[in-house]
Amino acid sequence: TGNNTHSGTETFSNATGVTTDVITANSATFIKANRALVQGHTTAAANATATLTAAQVATGYITSTSAAPTTLTLPSGTLLGGALGATQGTIHDLFIDNTGGANTVTIAVAANGILSALAAAVAASAGLLTVPSGVTGQACFRLMFSSATAYTFTRVA
Repeated sequence: TGNNTHSGTETFSNATGVTTDVITANSATFIKANRALVQGHTTAAANATATLTAAQVATGYITSTSAAPTTLTLPSGTLLGGALGATQGTIHDLFIDNTGGANTVTIAVAANGILSALAAAVAASAGLLTVPSGVTGQACFRLMFSSATAYTFTRVA
């Protein structure tokens, strides 16, 4: 539990002693697991037009239940990079869940954050910055840091 440093192979078991995972740390930046990694997130609510805080975006999962159209502006690259401890090459996925909302959520990029070349070239998919409400109201965006204070932004789902 907690943040621990491991090297080599670690075996994880459930309460009855059944092996549930074997994870191998091959270097400081590469981990190999014997099955798909499942991401869990603390959620942050954003139910009105606002600039998201770096702490909200760092959770990786934003929910909206707004009945009104909502624009969520990302924090600056400086603030978000600081919250994530970002360096060049840091990648952060951000999920927007508008399944409980009754109107569209629009994402806006702030200072030191720009749409990636793919997002700019293919605005109807990778550059789509709106998330509908209802059962299809989910999206995943990827932020890729080119430095500790600057990122590009692309929709990946």
